[in-house]
Amino acid sequence: MLAGMSVLLLVDDDPTLLELLKLSFSDDGHRVVTAVNGLEGSKYLEKNKVDLVICDVNMPVLDGFTLCRQLREAGNQIPFILLTSRDHEVDEAMGLELGADDYVTKPFSTRILKARVTALLRREAIREGGQDDDHSWECGPLWVCPERLEISWHDMRVGVTVSEFRLIETLAQRPGVVFDREKLLDRVRGDESIVVDRIIDTWVARVRRKFTKIDEHFVALETVVGVGYRWNEQEK
Repeated sequence: MLAGMSVLLLVDDDPTLLELLKLSFSDDGHRVVTAVNGLEGSKYLEKNKVDLVICDVNMPVLDGFTLCRQLREAGNQIPFILLTSRDHEVDEAMGLELGADDYVTKPFSTRILKARVTALLRREAIREGGQDDDHSWECGPLWVCPERLEISWHDMRVGVTVSEFRLIETLAQRPGVVFDREKLLDRVRGDESIVVDRIIDTWVARVRRKFTKIDEHFVALETVVGVGYRWNEQEK
């Protein structure tokens, strides 16, 4: 899968936004399919292969949360970006809890959305291609590969989203150093998109659950009450 030749499914009940995004991504060389609600998008995915889904949260018939949940429960790990209102912190957290890879808050710039899409397509292309790299590094039992956006714990692969990868990378590169939520948001997002700092707590909770499934004694990602988080350099 090449980033410039990918098939994108856009799901939104706003026809103006759909047309705008379709034109923008088509200009970048993507093939774009659109759907006006989650049900229409779901039916398309049942019979067709796409490389990435961009889906609004609030839609009639079938909303973005439900579509994401149904795909994940069916074992479909297609990259999934949610479009959500910046006024609904719960929406953002819930979407990530259901398995979305990333989210972009409305109103957003097309440039930011494109950057999110590019990052996810790059991750999938590298994983599918199986390229080797010379820049992986370790922190105790943690193995990090920036080129593949992959992480292992005690030689067992941990499936993470782009945001989760950046969170772990930021903390583990400086073990023992405490990062507050604002600094972590700046490192993880790295753009002017509007987010709430408590979304970091959602990412941390998801990361802990994923590591705990592999190692029930996982304690490397520590909470520093009243401040933020750090990676425990003593973890072996």
